[in-house]
Amino acid sequence: MAGVQKLDFESPEERRTPEKTRVDIVRAGNTTIGRFAFDPGWSWSECIKPVAGTDSCQARHVGVVQAGRLRVSHEDGSDAEFGPGDVYVIEPGHDASVVGDEGFVAFEFEPRAAEEYARE
Repeated sequence: MAGVQKLDFESPEERRTPEKTRVDIVRAGNTTIGRFAFDPGWSWSECIKPVAGTDSCQARHVGVVQAGRLRVSHEDGSDAEFGPGDVYVIEPGHDASVVGDEGFVAFEFEPRAAEEYARE
């Protein structure tokens, strides 16, 4: 492998497109990074639950929001809303939905979530 690599989300190695969802995957060395884009009206329970087949999202997420807003409700009773510039850690056992009329875009740095999220 070269000492310097340049990768691009406009030419991802993989793209997943469940309803109102686009997950672009780039593999950088030993790490997988995902760009998660959700359209207005997106919710995990409506768009991803049919793909995941679980009652709540069982992925652990670590990332940073680029655009839009996302509300996350955890089964432990905690919830939060994330917007541009926010860094998040979301443990398994949650639901989420886009807030407002703007699409949501985040970069996901948890390799397992990037590799498996929204995979049909």
